Amino acid sequence: MKIDFVVFDLDGTLVSSHETIYKATLHALKEVGITNNIPHQQFLNMIGMHFEDIFREFGFKVPDFEYFLRIYKSIYFDYMNESELYPEVSTSIYRLKQIGLKIGLLTTKGQDQAELILKHFNLFNNFDGVMGRRPGVAHKPSPEPLIKLCNEINVDAGNTLMIGDSELDIECGKNAGAFTCAVTYGYRKKEILQSYNPDFIIDSIDKVESILNNRK
Repeated sequence: MKIDFVVFDLDGTLVSSHETIYKATLHALKEVGITNNIPHQQFLNMIGMHFEDIFREFGFKVPDFEYFLRIYKSIYFDYMNESELYPEVSTSIYRLKQIGLKIGLLTTKGQDQAELILKHFNLFNNFDGVMGRRPGVAHKPSPEPLIKLCNEINVDAGNTLMIGDSELDIECGKNAGAFTCAVTYGYRKKEILQSYNPDFIIDSIDKVESILNNRK
């Protein structure tokens, strides 16, 4: 196993952000005139999915989705005090950089929003590439965003490890021909993640280094 590039999902993998996402979503929906009930736990179980897919699951559609997104992004940081890094995130990323790995981020959040969140937590300078939601680029589980990210920093997807807390991350990695690692401390239960057959499953981010100690 040769790994040159480690790509992380954001929400549920690096950042515990469920309350920020939930409250900002309800706020933005209210601003566009939608007051549908969104059960808290059901919403948490869908974090990582695209908003349009989440709303479809709850049985409604936002008429002007781009307007909703603009509002959501504009008020997201009003709720950032509800978010925090998972334990050992900063240390683990630093150690991975120290052993010569390239580090990337792949998230369904908008490009600018993803970069601002990394900067908020003083992580941005550790990342060699960031792939947020971009016009014309498919979302996870499509392999397109991961392959595009690999191409941008000149790394083969086959030498990449995709790490995330959802089935979308595992499927994206597999579809791109990358190695995959599921984390069980995020927003999906371990048994759900196991059913997607990731190459590795870990219960804390500091276990990544032990996986990579076997790389050649």
